[in-house]
Amino acid sequence: MKRITNMVVQKRIVTVFLFAIIVLLIILFRLGFVQFIWSDFLIGQAEELWSRDIVFEPERGQILDTNKEVLAENVSAPTVMVVPRQVTEPEKTARELAKVLDMDYESALDYVTKMERIVKIPEGRKISEEKAVAVQSLNLEGVYIAEDSIRHYPNGDYLSHVLGFSGIDNQGLTGLELFYDDQLSGKEGSLSFYSDAKGMRLPQMADKYTPPEDGAHLQLTIDDRVQTIIERELDIAVEKFNPDSAIAIAVNPNDGSVLGMSSRPSFDPANYQEIDPEVYNRNLPIWSTYEPGSTFKIITLAAALEEQKVDLLKDTYNDDGSIEVGGTHLHCWKSGGHGHQTFLEVVQNSCNPGFIVLGQKLGKEKLFSYIEDFGFGSKTGIDLQGEASGILFDLENVGPVELATTSFGQGVSVTPIQQVMAVSAAVNGGYLYEPYVAKALLDPVTGEVLDENEPILKRRVISTETSKEVRNALEHVVALGTGRNAYVEGYRVGGKTGTAQKVGENGQYMENNYVVSFIGFAPANDPEIVVYVAIDNPKGAVQFGGVVAAPIVGTIIDDSLRALDVPKQKNGVEKKYQWPENPKIEVPELIGMKKSELPEYMISLQIETLGEGDYIIDQAPNAGEKVEEGSKIRIVLGDK
Repeated sequence: MKRITNMVVQKRIVTVFLFAIIVLLIILFRLGFVQFIWSDFLIGQAEELWSRDIVFEPERGQILDTNKEVLAENVSAPTVMVVPRQVTEPEKTARELAKVLDMDYESALDYVTKMERIVKIPEGRKISEEKAVAVQSLNLEGVYIAEDSIRHYPNGDYLSHVLGFSGIDNQGLTGLELFYDDQLSGKEGSLSFYSDAKGMRLPQMADKYTPPEDGAHLQLTIDDRVQTIIERELDIAVEKFNPDSAIAIAVNPNDGSVLGMSSRPSFDPANYQEIDPEVYNRNLPIWSTYEPGSTFKIITLAAALEEQKVDLLKDTYNDDGSIEVGGTHLHCWKSGGHGHQTFLEVVQNSCNPGFIVLGQKLGKEKLFSYIEDFGFGSKTGIDLQGEASGILFDLENVGPVELATTSFGQGVSVTPIQQVMAVSAAVNGGYLYEPYVAKALLDPVTGEVLDENEPILKRRVISTETSKEVRNALEHVVALGTGRNAYVEGYRVGGKTGTAQKVGENGQYMENNYVVSFIGFAPANDPEIVVYVAIDNPKGAVQFGGVVAAPIVGTIIDDSLRALDVPKQKNGVEKKYQWPENPKIEVPELIGMKKSELPEYMISLQIETLGEGDYIIDQAPNAGEKVEEGSKIRIVLGDK
C-alpha cells in the first residue's frame, strides 16, 4: 500500500515538474518573441506615447510653363504652434501672443490652456517673417515656430482657371492644383520631442527630426509667350466689346498639347475668397456649352469630302436665300442669298442652304457617325476638372429639319475644347487627339523628369487627302470669304467664322444676343497652331464672328507664330482686298541706299532715322514684309 502511494506521489511530482517546464518554455518563448519580433513595434508604441510631434509641411511643387517659367510657387509663411502643457506662464504667454498676432487676450489664453497636445493658433497660421521673428524673440515656453509656406501666383489672374488655387492647408481646390494635388503635395515631416505623462519635455531624450518630402514640380504644355498674347487680346476684347464672357484656346493640333487657355471673367487665385464661386468654378473653355454656329460646318464639310459626296470645284449650288426642309423655310444669313456658287464658294461664303444640301447628301446616320467620331457628345478627357460633354440629338429623334440645322451648327450643344480638338483632327491629317495641359512631373531638387505625359491618339477620323482639301477650303475662307479679318500677311491662315444665336431660359432664341466665334489655324499647309476665340454677346458691334472674333484670332496667330519662330511663307491664297480695306504695302529694300533717296518712300510710309551718315546700313521691318500704309519704318544711318 505504501509503495503504491509513493508511486502516485512520484508521478504527481513528475507531472508538476513537466508542467512547470512547459510554462517556463512558454514564458521564455513569449519573452523571446517580444524581444526579437515585437520589440520594434512596442518601442514605437512607447515612443508614440512619450513623443509630441510638431508637423512640418512639405514645399508644394511649383507649376511651370513649357519653358520652365514659374506660374505658381511658394513663399515663406511660418505658423505658430503651442504645446499647452509646456506653457509655464499662461497669462503672460497669452498677453504677448495677442499683442504680436493682433488677437484678443481671451482667445489667446483659451488656446494656450487647451487640454490638447499641440494647438495651432488660427491667427498664427501662415504669418509674415516679421511676425515670426517677433514671436520667436519672446522666448515663450511651449511656443514654437514651424516652417510653412503659402501659395503665390506671380502673374495674378494670368491662366487662373487652368492653374486653379490651393487652400490654407496647401491642398488643391480647383484647376491643376486639384487635378494633380497628390503629385504636388509631397509628404509631411515632423519634429518629435519626448515628454512625460504631464506633457513636460524629457531633456535626456534627443529630439527626432523627419524632414518633409517636397512635392514634384508640374511642367505644363502651356507656352508663356502664347498665353501672354491670349491674355492681352482677351483684355482688349473685354474693354472694347464689354461681353458677357470671352474664351480663347490655342493648341498644337499635332499632339493635342494646349499652348494657351483663358477666359473672362477671370480672378486672382491669391484672393479667391473675394470672388463669386461661379467665376472660379467654371473654366469656360471646357465647361460652357452652346450652339457652335458655322464653325461646326467644318465637320459637315470634312464628312462630305471623306464620303465623296461633293467636288468643291465642279459641283455647284444656286442659293436664293432659303431652302425648304420638311415644310420649314431655313434661311441663309445673307438676305437674297449668294446666287450661283461652286461648293468651294459655299464654304467661303458660309452659305447655310449649301451646307444643308451637304447634310442631306450624307444622311443622318452618316453625318452623326462623323460628329461622334470627331468627339462631340463626349468629354475630350483633358486633365482639368469640370469638363462638360455637350448635347447631341438622339438619332431616332432626328428628322429632316434636325438634320438640316445640325449641318450648319444649330440645335447641337458643344464645348469650346471639343470644337478645337475636332478642327485639329480635320486639319492635321485626320487624327483626333486627347488634349492635355500637364507635360511632365519634375524632381524638385534635380529637375529631372519623373513622369511624362505622352500624346494620346484616340482614332483616325478622315484621310490625309480629305484633310488637305479641308485645309485648302478653309484657307480660301480667310483669304476670300467670311474670315477675311483673320488674314495674316506672310502666314497662311485657314479658318471658319461662327455666329450662334443664344437660347434663353424659356427655350426660345434670344433677340440680338449671339456667341460670335472664329477658329483658325496656321500655317494652312502644315498647321502648328489652332486658335479658337468666342465672344459672348459683344456690345456696340455687329454681332458676327467674322467682324468681332476673326481679327482677334488673326492677331493671336500672327504674334504667336512670330514668338514660336515659325518662318513666313510667300505662297498660299492671296487676299483680294475689298472696300473699305486698303492693301498692305511691301517694304522696299532700303539698305545700301543714300539718305537723299528717301523722300520718294515717305509718301506712303513714315521714316524714323537713327544714327548719322549718308547711307542706310540697317532697317526694320525687313524688305519684302507687308505693312499698313503709313506704317513707321526705322532705318539706321552710317557710312558705307
